[in-house]
Amino acid sequence: MKKITFTAFACRCITRLEKECRYSTAHLYKNALRSYSDYLSKSIVLFSDISRDSLKGYQRRLVDEGCQLNTVSTYMRMLRSIYNQGVDLDYAPYVNRLFHDVYTGIDSGHKKALSRKELQVLFYKDPGTEELRKVQSGARLIYQLCGIPFVDLTHISCSNINGNVLEYRRMKTGVKVCVKLLKPTIDIIRHYAGNVCFSTKKKGQYLFHLLRSEYSFRSKEGYKEYQTALRHFNYSLCTLGRTLGLKGNISSYTLRHSWATIAKYIGVPIEMISELLGHKSIKTTQIYLASFKASDLAKVNKKVYKYVEI
Repeated sequence: MKKITFTAFACRCITRLEKECRYSTAHLYKNALRSYSDYLSKSIVLFSDISRDSLKGYQRRLVDEGCQLNTVSTYMRMLRSIYNQGVDLDYAPYVNRLFHDVYTGIDSGHKKALSRKELQVLFYKDPGTEELRKVQSGARLIYQLCGIPFVDLTHISCSNINGNVLEYRRMKTGVKVCVKLLKPTIDIIRHYAGNVCFSTKKKGQYLFHLLRSEYSFRSKEGYKEYQTALRHFNYSLCTLGRTLGLKGNISSYTLRHSWATIAKYIGVPIEMISELLGHKSIKTTQIYLASFKASDLAKVNKKVYKYVEI
């Protein structure tokens, strides 16, 4: 058995991920390592410190501190990933069912979506200030674009608009997404960029000016800038929600999940929802289905938007 501490090996994994421009996973590794180190009150964690008993105690600590089950799962899965890589390289012993007693699943019961009435309040009730009206406009835009991920929204430029159709590739999966722009969506875009995006293929800076620098998202600086923009937008959404009397935290993911939930509720096939969300697969369903016609997808998005429009 080769000798190296869990902490040192985790740092080695983090460095490798950053070199591969996988900053999101590296960030999760860092958070999991920091959290587990804090629980043990040790700056250097050994592989022998990863045991079934210590993991169960760690989970109890996280739950007692108010962490949601999905947060617990994220930390556990990151620790498991690092440990298993250590096993593969003969840095740690294989322990059967080491993470069996802690939660590593997805808590689908945790509320992520807003109801129709909550969305109507969020989108249309006057928040009273221009700053919050701008945030409200951004929330409507995300929903009208089929719950577009914030990372993709930040990287939209005029070159992604072809007539009244938005075409882009998901930053996460590379899957191409085509969304016919609704009239309210076009109005928001024109408010940001005038008519230029509908009259020319001009390339240039990002359309919505959510990112200020020209750093690539694949660079460390670009990832940090994106994270800052995301935190600011989510904080603003929470402020908007509280101002309008809505309970709970609201994030860009809430809007994305709400779009999908409303679409499912009004009877849209899950295959179409998956395609409009830009998912790579839906495991057992989308894998054998052909793509839907663009006209059908456009009708679906209009139907989902009209469902909450006042």
